[in-house]
Amino acid sequence: MDVLPLARLTRRAAEHGLDLRWPGRAAFHHLLTVAEGTVKLTVDGEPVPVPAGAWLWIRPEQVYRFDQSLEHTQGTLILFQPGLLNPATIAAAGVDPPYARGALRPTAQEAVPIDRTLALLMEAYGETGALRLEAQIELVRHLLAALVLRLTHLYGRERGGHEPSEAFRAFHAAVERDFAESRTVTDYAGALGYSSRTLTRACLAASGVSAKRYLDERIVLEARRLLFHTELTTAAIGERLGFPRHTAFSKFFRHHTGETPSDYRARALGRGQGRL
Repeated sequence: MDVLPLARLTRRAAEHGLDLRWPGRAAFHHLLTVAEGTVKLTVDGEPVPVPAGAWLWIRPEQVYRFDQSLEHTQGTLILFQPGLLNPATIAAAGVDPPYARGALRPTAQEAVPIDRTLALLMEAYGETGALRLEAQIELVRHLLAALVLRLTHLYGRERGGHEPSEAFRAFHAAVERDFAESRTVTDYAGALGYSSRTLTRACLAASGVSAKRYLDERIVLEARRLLFHTELTTAAIGERLGFPRHTAFSKFFRHHTGETPSDYRARALGRGQGRL
């Protein structure tokens, strides 16, 4: 885990041989909040502005890039490994897909306890020698859990308080694991013991789209991430995603996005370059 001011992030990245102008694929959870102004990022190939008072949660495997200098930016970034939170916190937080897109802005009433928890976390993280190391680690872990629990309330509000069904959670997990191997809902239905109709109803309730569209959008998302983050050819990306021919991948991508893979890569990589 790490907690650092946004203004130090550019220097910190350079120390590790990283350039924030180029897309990176997150290996950790990133919790970002801005105190003044607006921070502009590109996440999974799409622009995401984060205004003052807002939070952005970048999850592992998402591809992101900062589209502006951070040297004079007021804000905080918290990085933590996926396994840092204990199972009870993960279950209570209910951080389930579908994930809210873009930044979330707490109301004035919601911001008070969130800001207080963040301040306590930063204070505990910065303390040295006040507690035994093991005790300090546990304190920081508990305060992070408290912050996550408060932030997940915002995601629940975005969903209107509706929790995804077990059928949707099972389908989502199976899609995450197998989307490059199977592109038919009937395959997932058979493997999970649900009917295709049940999976579609579950997806419509949780995400507003059918099971087929949910699966297709996951494949498109991975294609966008690979086009944005890697130098793989479009043919190699199509092969990685399970398409037997390059033309089949290009046709699929264009059908769902309205542009060719090459055009998308040029557009996504061109946005924001040269601003740092």
